[in-house]
Amino acid sequence: MLKILFIGDICGSVGRRCVTKLLPGLKAELAADMVVANAENAAGGVGLTSKLAGELFLAGVEVITTGNHVWRHAELLSLLDEEPHLLRPANYPPGVAGHGHVVARTAGGVRVGVLNLEGRVFMSNLDCPFRAADELLAGPLADADVVVVDIHAEATSEKQALGWYLDGRVGAVIGTHTHVPTADQRVLPGGTAYITDIGLTGPHESVIGMRREQAIGRFLTQKPTRFQPATGDRRLQGALVTLDPAEGLAVDIERVERRLD
Repeated sequence: MLKILFIGDICGSVGRRCVTKLLPGLKAELAADMVVANAENAAGGVGLTSKLAGELFLAGVEVITTGNHVWRHAELLSLLDEEPHLLRPANYPPGVAGHGHVVARTAGGVRVGVLNLEGRVFMSNLDCPFRAADELLAGPLADADVVVVDIHAEATSEKQALGWYLDGRVGAVIGTHTHVPTADQRVLPGGTAYITDIGLTGPHESVIGMRREQAIGRFLTQKPTRFQPATGDRRLQGALVTLDPAEGLAVDIERVERRLD
């Protein structure tokens, strides 16, 4: 069996510290064969830099996925082109930097396709993530033993629809972006592991990772606010998916949470 650990949205320095301190022991504890992490909020709560991506790779993350904030720091653009294990959503229009999929090999030689998609409901008017998945599954990901999908989206309905749409065709559909873990983890009838959102790696004494007084103030006044990451109650959240590489499908999915004292 193949075990893949997905780490939920890494937020700011607290989230990065959770990964660097907890991941080595957690990877061994769970016997994870590969680690995938969404890091689009790793740089001060918004975006990612080349330096911080390098730190996450050194900590044991093997594939980094992102989302709508991936473009925040322009210096990341060259790394998006150069580093195959750093992804941006595949359904951005042609011509933008980077790539939205990779086939990575585990130490045991299993070919794991990772596909990064972004939703459109309440977000940007991108290319269709459903059709993008169809195209890539029939093309460059066709030779992978297992394919796992990060759907970075706001609407639970869109994430669930994609899970059902890909059921039986991929090993897992993992939701990110909303920073609040959901309790709907399951293996769908066709053999695809699914969860709407795997949560936040970072400060949980917060409003989705940001200082709660700033968020409350924004709701009370409706004035523009520059949010800053919070610091309290540090946790790593995610999910562990167990798959059968011979079938390319899942046999189990469980939520993962660890506190950093």
